[in-house]
Amino acid sequence: MQGYLRQSRRRSIKKMWPYYLMTLPGIAYFLVFHYAPMFGLIIGFKDYSIYTGIFESDWVGLAVFDRLFRLAGFKRALRNTVIISFYKLCTGFPASILIALLLNELRTRAYSKFVQTSLIIPHFVSWVVIYGLLYALLSPNIGIMSVVYKALAPESAVPNLLADKGVFRSLLVITNVWRNAGFASIMYTAAIAGIDPQLYESAQLDGAGRFRQAIHVTLPCIRTTIITMWILRLGSILSVDFEQVLALQNPVVLETGDIIDTFVYRMGLKEAEYSLSTAAGLFKSAIAVIFVVGTNAIVKRIDADSALM
Repeated sequence: MQGYLRQSRRRSIKKMWPYYLMTLPGIAYFLVFHYAPMFGLIIGFKDYSIYTGIFESDWVGLAVFDRLFRLAGFKRALRNTVIISFYKLCTGFPASILIALLLNELRTRAYSKFVQTSLIIPHFVSWVVIYGLLYALLSPNIGIMSVVYKALAPESAVPNLLADKGVFRSLLVITNVWRNAGFASIMYTAAIAGIDPQLYESAQLDGAGRFRQAIHVTLPCIRTTIITMWILRLGSILSVDFEQVLALQNPVVLETGDIIDTFVYRMGLKEAEYSLSTAAGLFKSAIAVIFVVGTNAIVKRIDADSALM
């Protein structure tokens, strides 16, 4: 039996070798950029020095983590990361589902494709470019808002929203929804496209309108996709889009805008605190694993078919 299975496997590999070859670049990417760097996690448990190297640096165990959790800057970054991630989760996640539902209601195919493309394009715009757009809109000196503000209230000073720590989180959330919600809706749009049209016909015979069809047919049919994306999203609960925050951040808004990723960037590359930055990154990854495994376990108890594993 085992010999037959080995022969069958060899025939399969021989027949499908072009497809296996196509996977090699992807496998190489993950090996080089995701798995190989994991060796460096040992730095988080050592008093690392670039002069002595990883192996010769003294092993200090959890002392680096103890020092990390005592830092006021890390506590601030952790608090801001959780708050901003929660805001993005409560806005961006339902927004992508809502966009998919609304696109499903468009009856003209050409118009639907135009709208969908218009919503997806912002995802491919760099955050640096988006900051330039925000500066052109909100700059108190040359921005469009300053022109409108001076026309309506010429005697009042124009507020600098880009340097307002009370507004910074709102800017992150709004720009995140504008840039990513349309692209994230692709998964739900694809799931909706696979729904049996007979279900909608049956709902129409029962007198259900478009809204009730969306609530009682569309949403239940894409429930598994929604749960899967929810689990994956919780896995990145402490990832708040480093590029976005770094592009929009300035020293004035650090109190409400400093996150773990920017803390790691500042400690590792600017202050050469490699052990601290490694420990902070490892802590973030550990929390992500806990959230994914925990959420998946809860979903598995409620609905085993919707769980990832």
